Amino acid sequence: MGLLDRFGKQRVFNTPLCEQGIVGFAIGLAAMDNRAIAEIQFADYIYPAFDQIVNEAAKFRYRSGNQFNCGGLTIRAPYGAVGHGGHYHSQSPEAFFCHVPGLKVVIPRSPAQAKGLLLSSIRDPNPVVFFEPKWLYRLAVEEVPEGDYMTPLSEAEVIREGSDITLVGWGAQLIVMEQACADAEKEGISCELIDLKTLIPWDKETVEASVRKTGRLLISHEAPVTGGFGAEISASIVESCFLRLAAPVARVCGLDTPFPLVFEPFYMPTKNKVLDAIKATVNY
Repeated sequence: MGLLDRFGKQRVFNTPLCEQGIVGFAIGLAAMDNRAIAEIQFADYIYPAFDQIVNEAAKFRYRSGNQFNCGGLTIRAPYGAVGHGGHYHSQSPEAFFCHVPGLKVVIPRSPAQAKGLLLSSIRDPNPVVFFEPKWLYRLAVEEVPEGDYMTPLSEAEVIREGSDITLVGWGAQLIVMEQACADAEKEGISCELIDLKTLIPWDKETVEASVRKTGRLLISHEAPVTGGFGAEISASIVESCFLRLAAPVARVCGLDTPFPLVFEPFYMPTKNKVLDAIKATVNY
């Protein structure tokens, strides 16, 4: 993209491969009123920076009584399965950061969404953890506008309207869910599909309105099912839409195991798993 030639090595530079140092340095830059964009090469290796993100970046504004902050910080990290990554290059750690007040968590589903959401994240006055689906780097093909545009944060998008069941997902899993919705339609089931896009703070109103219409909810993500962000969505919807639910909330997620290499097809929340859950929920 020519960023080094355009902005110079004072602003665009490589660092030692030390995630804690990368994020710590970026926090310092942001605290001095700069727009700092830190890249973690794989989200699987974001854990050495966990203390800097959770105990420093997320709490910077709160601990000073809003006298100073590092709101200009954006942390980019490719996440999720890539087809051959095994347990150190396939993880989806978004739920860890959704538990932390002071952070925003954003995940795009496509190249055009990635650009608009990334620009919004960079310009947002809060630190943002921006997870990018690894498969987008090589497999996604889409026309992306050349101009400057922003996609609003915390606004979910209904990408397929339906009347029988609501499906909620984010990132790469949306492609799988779209395929399952198309197959369900062939069997007479009308699915409404929502891309959350921003996990924290998430757009509860859009999801609630859809569930009140359909009476059913299915959530799907690659991360392990236990403690995944799908559980938070499920609990919130049960609290607000309990009397409108015609079936238990369904979750189709990764398994509670380290991410496998050879057995990746068994671990992944595939189209057929989502389709089976759609039919089971509608026929409950």
